[in-house]
Amino acid sequence: MADKDTKKQSKKVEDLVKEIAKLSVIELSELVNALQDKLGVSAAAPVAAAPAASSEEKTDAGEAGGGKPTQTVVITGSGENKISVIKAIREIDQNIGLKEAKDMTESLPTEILKEVKTEEAKEAAEKLKAAGATVELK
Repeated sequence: MADKDTKKQSKKVEDLVKEIAKLSVIELSELVNALQDKLGVSAAAPVAAAPAASSEEKTDAGEAGGGKPTQTVVITGSGENKISVIKAIREIDQNIGLKEAKDMTESLPTEILKEVKTEEAKEAAEKLKAAGATVELK
């Protein structure tokens, strides 16, 4: 009987996927926000996990004796074209959702990357500057 229930659930999931695939990007964003509100969850959890992984990488590099300096990328201004800055933020850290990236551009200054290798920080800063943001490396 459990197999029969699983097949029913799979059919439901298939139907939902078909319907969701028909939605536009804006409608998908609205759906995600509505589900987050309804279920009381947030897509921000993976964002909090990302800096922890970077810290572990930093520790591993330091133990190997070849510890490279690290920097934090901070946006201090989003310029006139916030949409480009939002896209750049999401390109830099793909774990950041659209709403979180938008919120970051509205609550400045904000950290985008924390304790990352200098090279990675410079690449991220260049992308953000190209999008029109004012960036500071700490």
